[in-house]
Amino acid sequence: QVQLVESGGGLVQAGGSLRLSCVASGSIVSINSMGWYRQTPGKKRELSAQVTSDGSTNYADSVKGRFTISTDNAKNTVYLQMNSLKPEDTAVYYCNAQADTYYSGTFSRDDNYWGQGTQVTVSS
Repeated sequence: QVQLVESGGGLVQAGGSLRLSCVASGSIVSINSMGWYRQTPGKKRELSAQVTSDGSTNYADSVKGRFTISTDNAKNTVYLQMNSLKPEDTAVYYCNAQADTYYSGTFSRDDNYWGQGTQVTVSS
């Protein structure tokens, strides 16, 4: 009932910057949180940054001070500004949303949704 479309990944040199975007659409009543996770081959998907509906943010220690998460609530969009990128930031980045939805007469609370992922590669 919720579709997440990511954009903004790519190849960048170490020390460079990228900005990821994720737009949510569908049968959304409210978005409770949005975030960015990342995953490398053979490893678990891990949280990079998250923002809740009240504006609270949470960052992984590995990205604090370098990444900034923000939202445009009117557009159901979340951004991840990534600065001072390091080779170890190389991963597939996934957008996540937890949302209340109403679809075909059914209200569903706080379901979890994922985007398709966007590759970020940082060269040394």
